[in-house]
Amino acid sequence: MTETFVRYEYAAGVARITLADGERGNPIHHASVAQLHDAVRSAHRDGARVVVLAAEGRFFSVGGDLGAFAGADDVAAFIDDLAEALHRVVSELVRSDAIVVSAVQGTAAGAGFPLAAAADVVIAADSAKFSLAYTKVGLSPDGGSSLLVNTLGLHRTLRLALLGDLLTAQDAYAAGLVARVVPADELATTVDKVVDGLAAGSATANAAAKRLLREVAAPTPETALRQESLSIRTLSVSPDGREGVAAFVEKRAPRFNG
Repeated sequence: MTETFVRYEYAAGVARITLADGERGNPIHHASVAQLHDAVRSAHRDGARVVVLAAEGRFFSVGGDLGAFAGADDVAAFIDDLAEALHRVVSELVRSDAIVVSAVQGTAAGAGFPLAAAADVVIAADSAKFSLAYTKVGLSPDGGSSLLVNTLGLHRTLRLALLGDLLTAQDAYAAGLVARVVPADELATTVDKVVDGLAAGSATANAAAKRLLREVAAPTPETALRQESLSIRTLSVSPDGREGVAAFVEKRAPRFNG
């Protein structure tokens, strides 16, 4: 029986996509991304007006499954395939006429951060934290991380990528990334209220507004996504990339030479 990493539900114009591997922190790997992509395509086929992207457990997502990276026979091909698959999901969310709402609790790290930020409206619990942790393991950001520059600005995004700073829910709200910050026990009800308002509105007007604004912010997001894939694939087989992943798996400090 296939393990369920992503759950899909649809009713009354609203598609709900839930990362359902909460006990392991909803890591991103080939199987989970394949199920995520299937769910996004199901939302399109169902004609969803609103798509909710949420997660079970303490974390939204801990990011890529580095243990799987370390065990791959062909690391470059493994990571390239995974990045490209995830980028198709991000592209479809961004290009979709449906308004995408993400509900973020706990940590959204690595690729989990840009996945949450691919939504048009981000609702965060007050305990949420956002982190780009790629360079700590010798890799460059993917998953649409470069698109964060449009929202957060160049130097804030550089700080997150290079210094490993955490973006709190309150910081993310002040930066314009997060639309609402609420107590954790109010996250689900707040998301429902936002979704109900969007679903009751004009689907055509909402879709038109989304297209206009996103086209100005990032006319060709796929170009940025492809550059991310090429970069992380190259670094995955570099000495520092191999050392960074190995150190993470072995729970020790990396010894970078690059």
